[in-house]
Amino acid sequence: MASREIIWTKTAQKQRRAFLEYWQKRTGSADYSIKLLTLTSKRTSYICEHPEFGQQSEFPDTRVTSLGHFSIYYKISLSAIIITAFWDNRQDPKDLYNLLNK
Repeated sequence: MASREIIWTKTAQKQRRAFLEYWQKRTGSADYSIKLLTLTSKRTSYICEHPEFGQQSEFPDTRVTSLGHFSIYYKISLSAIIITAFWDNRQDPKDLYNLLNK
């Protein structure tokens, strides 16, 4: 089976960028942000090869995989893995519910 393309929604891109900027400002270094990007890249590549890897979430047609304090929410299509949210698990879950039920 051919590998799927990874597509980040604008919302997920915005979330990821905000977390990377936050950690860079907080630590005064890009080291943690680079580490987080590397881990995210490895995990999304793995999901492309094994789309059923993540657990079914409470949101319709959406799976989730944990990445430390973060979770990646995604949907599976025939040709792509669509990242719908890059979530910091320390945030209020109600915000995630509102975001993914739009």
